[in-house]
Amino acid sequence: MLNGHTGSVLAVAFSPDGKVLATGSRDGTIKLWDPRTGELKRTLTEHKVNVYDLDFSSDGALMASCGGDKTIRLWDARTFEPKAVLEGHTDIVRAVGFSPDGKKLASVSVDQTVRLWDVPTRNLEKILTGHTARVKSLAWSPDGKTFVSASTDRTIRMWDGRTGELKTVLEGHSGDLECVRYSPDGRTIASSSHDTTVRLWDSATRKTRLTLEGHTAEVDSVTFSPDGKTVVSGSKDKTIKLWDAQSGKLIRTLTGHTGRIESLTFSPDGKMLVTGGGGGDTSVRLWDMTDRKE
Repeated sequence: MLNGHTGSVLAVAFSPDGKVLATGSRDGTIKLWDPRTGELKRTLTEHKVNVYDLDFSSDGALMASCGGDKTIRLWDARTFEPKAVLEGHTDIVRAVGFSPDGKKLASVSVDQTVRLWDVPTRNLEKILTGHTARVKSLAWSPDGKTFVSASTDRTIRMWDGRTGELKTVLEGHSGDLECVRYSPDGRTIASSSHDTTVRLWDSATRKTRLTLEGHTAEVDSVTFSPDGKTVVSGSKDKTIKLWDAQSGKLIRTLTGHTGRIESLTFSPDGKMLVTGGGGGDTSVRLWDMTDRKE
């Protein structure tokens, strides 16, 4: 267990080589840890207020962060020196994500917009509108041709990764959306909601394939294991659930957090699951996925 944050841990992300674990918090800081030893290496304080999301470019050159200060910040992911500040959103920026080739960055905000940025020039390319409430999460397809955004308007919007054109709207959840992720093979989209469910959507037919039921409160976070075989969800009910991605069967429930699970991610090799606490729990927990122990 990693302690150091003084607010909910809203974001957890690994560098592509797995050597750095970055965590972002309501305390306004980004902390950089050695995931093997648990040693805190550095604390970045530039955002000052809530850090909502973190993402590394696939080549490991850049890290993006976003927060309650309405900005997106780009960092040199080797030295963690600031590289650029992207401004334009008119409210809290809730999520950021690099395209697989690292050339574009998508961002979503409480201002109800989705934005596409050109990473080499740092220029804003497009403002995508359509959501009717705050947008909280985004994910790129592994081939970079598509990305999705999830909103408290209870919809997921699928966008063309190159042009920004709207492809379709996925509807089915009866509560606000919290998180959305693509499977590693791009065939499935997972979404989590205040309706206490996780839905798995077929990305080709754009229909719900499975609804995962078992949590007793809103589901704040969801992700896939790197091999795509497991879906993991974290909830306000203080539990983490592991599901079979193919059948939807519940495999295991992990307990230990004393508050909600705000964020979760796997190490690139799939051997470690990292979860960030909220609701009074400011811990980062590392779970060994080879035997599923903390």
